[in-house]
Amino acid sequence: MTDTLPVAAIQYQPLDGGITANAAEHVRLIEDADDHGARLVVFPELSLTGYRLDLLKDSDSWLMPDDERLGDVREICRRTGITAVVGAALRESDGAARLASVAIHPDGSTETAFKTHLHGQEQELFMPGEGTTLIMVDGWTIALALCFDTSVPAHATDAAAAGADVYCVSALYTRDEEHRLALHLGARAMDNRMFTLLANLGGRSPLGDSCGLSGLWGPDGFALKQAAGTGTEVVPCILQRSRLAKYRKHSGGPSGGAAV
Repeated sequence: MTDTLPVAAIQYQPLDGGITANAAEHVRLIEDADDHGARLVVFPELSLTGYRLDLLKDSDSWLMPDDERLGDVREICRRTGITAVVGAALRESDGAARLASVAIHPDGSTETAFKTHLHGQEQELFMPGEGTTLIMVDGWTIALALCFDTSVPAHATDAAAAGADVYCVSALYTRDEEHRLALHLGARAMDNRMFTLLANLGGRSPLGDSCGLSGLWGPDGFALKQAAGTGTEVVPCILQRSRLAKYRKHSGGPSGGAAV
């Protein structure tokens, strides 16, 4: 267990060219995050294709278990010791369709989190997940969430009750949703005495232009660091366990909900 955890939220504007082209760009950005010392790197929702649900009629837009197109991503994670969380439409081995975050660990193993609270057209395309998924990075407990999951307070509360230190959200917040974004990430952090991290999809999608603002929030609910623009940007930050302890001491635990 480490006293600090260097992380990077990757605000990412997807490329045309599908999974292959975007996987190559993910490698470059993981290398960039490694230059900042990151041990955990989080990409947005559907980072490997962009939020283009219309493209999912093409089987090539779906990620498969042990997909060879992520070979270079696995290799950069092995070489750097970074755990990278990437976003994809995933087709499980049994055929189940999922809107997923896939955590790729340095040892080559993977873990998946499925979006629980689907909305709009997503409900026609994907099966929902069943709540919070936790992964471990350097002794820190990391909860993975996808976009609208953050709108449901119980999702983060359950993560905190399970021992989460960091609630990592891969999402798409669009222009005019800046206030909503700030409320979601700040409240989930403060109410549950944990760090929150947002990797927002950059650029333009069928849902509108991104509002950017990827970054980190402390357990007091205040933003620690955020992206400056709305395009691709690496947002590094070092999380301190002592900062968690300070607020958890006064609240009686990760989800005590005491006032700051």
